[in-house]
Amino acid sequence: MREVVLDTETTGLSPAAGHRIVEIGCIELINHVATGSTFHSYVNPERDIPAEAMAVHGLSGDFLAAHPRFAEVADGLDAFLADSPLVIHNAEFDLGFINAELTRLDRALMSVERAIDTVLLARRKFPGAPASLDALCKRFQIDNSDRALHGALKDARLLAEVYLELIGGRQQKLGLAADGRRDAGAEALSRRPPRPHAPTADEEQAHALFLEKLKEPIWKL
Repeated sequence: MREVVLDTETTGLSPAAGHRIVEIGCIELINHVATGSTFHSYVNPERDIPAEAMAVHGLSGDFLAAHPRFAEVADGLDAFLADSPLVIHNAEFDLGFINAELTRLDRALMSVERAIDTVLLARRKFPGAPASLDALCKRFQIDNSDRALHGALKDARLLAEVYLELIGGRQQKLGLAADGRRDAGAEALSRRPPRPHAPTADEEQAHALFLEKLKEPIWKL
């Protein structure tokens, strides 16, 4: 089973207000295990970078101006995502920005139905608890000490670990260990000599005498 963990960085909070994507990071999972295959690109947003956004991700307008526009990375992104389910933290946000970019290019939009939203997973699993990526890293003891600034690929890597925990990653590991113990126990039992189970002649005679004392026993019908 292939899934893709996806994260973006942007110039602001709303594509409707003209904000754009500045970075995209994706990580491939096969059967919930990272394969090492990634997609990463900085994106020239073709606009200024507000100070508030730069304080979050540290990407300046001068730096981004030297990178490709979204139109130039769209094919590569589409090829990497293929038709795989997308694991996203607050899917409405990231897909809103991606679909705004796709709309500008007159390309097919991405359906929210293909997204596994880890914010919703966290809120269902821990009602009332904080569901930010930092809070979940703290809950699951995932090291995010280098996250002073956000980064799409960095955050996608953290989210992949969080996602594994949300779907029972540690329990799966414990289950594998328990299975190993059961296998070892079964192997030990298999080394015991077989026990005879056929009745002895004395046991058969005692059983026959017992049946004679019963009225129409079913064993004789």
